Amino acid sequence: MAVSSSASSSLLRAASLYSRTRFFHSSFRNLSPSSPSLLNHQRSLASAAVRSFHCSVPRWSHRLDWRSPFSLRAQIRAVNPVIERLERKFSTMAAEHPFKAVLTSLPKPGGGEFGKFYSLPALNDPRIDKLPYSIRILLESAVRNCDNFQVKEEDVEKIIDWQNTSPKQVEIPFKPARVLLQDFTGVPAVVDLACMRDAMHKLGSDTNKINPLVPVDLVIDHSVQVDVTRSENAVQANMELEFQRNKERFSFLKWGSTAFHNMLVVPPGSGIVHQVNLEYLGRVVFNTNGMLYPDSVVGTDSHTTMIDGLGVAGWGVGGIEAEAAMLGQPMSMVLPGVVGFKLSGKLRNGVTATDLVLTVTQILRKHGVVGKFVEFYGDGMSELSLADRATIANMSPEYGATMGFFPVDHVTLQYLKLTGRSDETVAMIESYLRANKMFVDYNEPQQERVYSSYLELNLAEVEPCISGPKRPHDRVPLREMKSDWNSCLNNKAGFKGFAVPKEAQDKVAKFSFHGQPAELRHGSVVIAAITSCTNTSNPSVMLGAGLVAKKACELGLQVKPWIKTSLAPGSGVVTKYLLQSGLQEYLNKQGFHIVGYGCTTCIGNSGELDESVASAISENDIVASAVLSGNRNFEGRVHALTRANYLASPPLVVAYALAGTVDIDFDKEPIGTGKDGKSVYFKDIWPSTAEIAEAVQSSVLPEMFESTYEAITKGNPMWNQLSVPSSTMYSWDPNSTYIHEPPYFKNMTMEPPGAHGVKDAYCLLNFGDSITTDHISPAGSIHKDSPAAKFLLDRGVERKDFNSYGSRRGNDEVMARGTFANIRLVNKLLNGEVGPKTVHVPTGEKLYVFDAAMRYKDAGYDTIVLAGAEYGSGSSRDWAAKGPMLLGVKAVIAKSFERIHRSNLVGMGIIPLCFKSGEDADTLGLTGHERYTIDLPSKITDIRPGQDVTITTDNGKSFTCTVRFDTEVELAYFNNGGILPYVIRNLIKQ
Repeated sequence: MAVSSSASSSLLRAASLYSRTRFFHSSFRNLSPSSPSLLNHQRSLASAAVRSFHCSVPRWSHRLDWRSPFSLRAQIRAVNPVIERLERKFSTMAAEHPFKAVLTSLPKPGGGEFGKFYSLPALNDPRIDKLPYSIRILLESAVRNCDNFQVKEEDVEKIIDWQNTSPKQVEIPFKPARVLLQDFTGVPAVVDLACMRDAMHKLGSDTNKINPLVPVDLVIDHSVQVDVTRSENAVQANMELEFQRNKERFSFLKWGSTAFHNMLVVPPGSGIVHQVNLEYLGRVVFNTNGMLYPDSVVGTDSHTTMIDGLGVAGWGVGGIEAEAAMLGQPMSMVLPGVVGFKLSGKLRNGVTATDLVLTVTQILRKHGVVGKFVEFYGDGMSELSLADRATIANMSPEYGATMGFFPVDHVTLQYLKLTGRSDETVAMIESYLRANKMFVDYNEPQQERVYSSYLELNLAEVEPCISGPKRPHDRVPLREMKSDWNSCLNNKAGFKGFAVPKEAQDKVAKFSFHGQPAELRHGSVVIAAITSCTNTSNPSVMLGAGLVAKKACELGLQVKPWIKTSLAPGSGVVTKYLLQSGLQEYLNKQGFHIVGYGCTTCIGNSGELDESVASAISENDIVASAVLSGNRNFEGRVHALTRANYLASPPLVVAYALAGTVDIDFDKEPIGTGKDGKSVYFKDIWPSTAEIAEAVQSSVLPEMFESTYEAITKGNPMWNQLSVPSSTMYSWDPNSTYIHEPPYFKNMTMEPPGAHGVKDAYCLLNFGDSITTDHISPAGSIHKDSPAAKFLLDRGVERKDFNSYGSRRGNDEVMARGTFANIRLVNKLLNGEVGPKTVHVPTGEKLYVFDAAMRYKDAGYDTIVLAGAEYGSGSSRDWAAKGPMLLGVKAVIAKSFERIHRSNLVGMGIIPLCFKSGEDADTLGLTGHERYTIDLPSKITDIRPGQDVTITTDNGKSFTCTVRFDTEVELAYFNNGGILPYVIRNLIKQ
């Protein structure tokens, strides 16, 4: 039975009316999981409406029309009469939208209208005027999508009453407008989508239900490595090597761009995902079929927050969550607190945006902002360029916040025009945001807003600084760097210590570099990289680096040839303005040739050091240093041989490269000797703020953005030559070491596995504080003696072709072997020994973590992980959760979790538990040699978010932990064995 055409159009109008209908979520919140029939009908109904709507969403940013191969009529034919009746009910409910009275027309200045929008001022509630701007975005979404069916009026009320409800950790629904991927995280996402299609096929359902329902952008930026440097041909040479190593992955992604609808793939060599998002993909305001609403995005890279600098609500999620969002799964989130960060004053002469962000990072990390929004405001905002704001927003993960949000103001509008957005688009954005009280005009009196807590920084107090040697929030003022470095040499091994004996601190390692005499000492710089979206998106610091190089050249200073220098712009625009300014010539003379367009050194793709340099470091146990303009400097991340890694602004990267060491006091010691024989000091090469501003003004032009992004999807010859099959089902190659069908849905049935505790599990690993996803997730190079290396060698892969873990994220067999394989891993079971091994408790043998895990698994034993505070901090890697699941880890017991990682553990069916306040493994006397039983209720209906459970050990110890299922939706994921099985079962039931 088919519904009439009028009913079809009614359903379509309903979908268009509020454009972001959410399915799965509130039905689960308001129904018992034991009511599957009604729940599934509701989900089916909402999904049909969403699918019909999203498949026709135009994307003004790309000038592309995104369509589905399935018409609304075809979808309606497929549903049964009961669902049709519910659809008609849904259409009626949509016509009776609870907030239809606030649906308002937005007129164009010259006549006509931009479209319609749900007006927050028309709600006539004085509480809204005091809401933070970031919370208003959540409110608008709830109002627009409210149907008292999936998003209820009480959800809207929770957000309006944010001041009172946010401290109570209440749950709200939120659905982002789009999803953003990079290739390291995007490959496993596309692998999972392809695998989900296979699972749908095996279960006898429609495989085409596995299609993104929201726009998905994937930018290939994580694959290029710095193999060739100091060469005019470096870009081409590195790209050729990139394609040689990654041809299979790239072909797979190109297949995905044609097999899945609503997916745009930006080819290699185009730029860094977050800079491309800022300069091109970000909409700020969507206008979809005449419905206006704020842009919002979740991404599979934690630095998705960079877009917050543009006034777009965006943050990082795990790849698992992103996949569900692509498939129409709304996000269930805890209504966050918002820290108001007031900026005043103006940066002093010579102080950079990087200095500012490192200062802000330290302040916010000390304040404690995990799980919160940070919203910036104050008179100092007018002194910050959009690029400066984006730099601060980019590093939200480093200070632990969900977002570092900058509301839209005149500076935002100027940037939109600079980057090639049309005048009409910018006018629409300003009109909408003003009309909906989401625009800040600092020329007008400011309405006082309420925040959860308050911070303030006078920009004039910021001083030049760097961060390190092992964490981004360990800021060191430049004037204190020499003394801090000497302290690090003396301190015991840790975040601020290397424990180098006094007698060894003056060691000199002499060697020959290509026939030249060379030497290294503790603190010698061996890698100097201008890299990372954090800074390469900011013209002031990039041109500042060029000015430092120019002044140094003119004075006769030269970077030592054994220092591996590189420059990796975040987009082609950077190259254009460096050439326009004439400064690229001087960067080249100092060895900072452009090596590629991607993340490079910031994510560990620094390439190999020259063999002579590597030998000098290893044979003499030198604490060598890297200085990079990145956002992460955790141990083992940048390069295995650089134990000290400092984050610095691009101009400082050049300065330290010239000095050749971090063991220097720039105020007192010369950087080198000039061509006139006189000492050259830091102040002699450092540009003034006025010099940088003049270079920016004359060199950064709108046409550079327009010409760069007009061609961004056209690719390059190597990309365009890749041939891919036209099938919508992927043909897995069992011999591939890059792309492999994962086992997540093996033996899956329609019946969920249900809730489960853990019985007599062994401890696989026992950690202290600050275990990051760099420690957990496979990253960087594949060590020659590792289980992953053995796997590849056994399959005929030569060592030179190992590539990186990141490039092999589409192969679960490699990634499982690389989980917990970080060479800097500190596992208490090893009694102080550092490395990727653990103790197999039953035998006492010391094994690689993978080998021990497989021994437990083969014997039928579950395992758990013990950890300290901030477990899982760092990049939002899905493999940090997928890997442990494949190793057989059933639970992680920690003092606290990083937000995204905790969510990812739940998404993979792993139980996250927190010790009670004041307790940890040490205070409870746990050694990790015990066996652990977690007494979790066997019925999902008996488990509540945040409830306490008892854990007992085989030696009689008993203690209480809090189960960190934070929402009822997470409980549903756990009941189904993970988020992806949950989505599949619900799609099949439709």
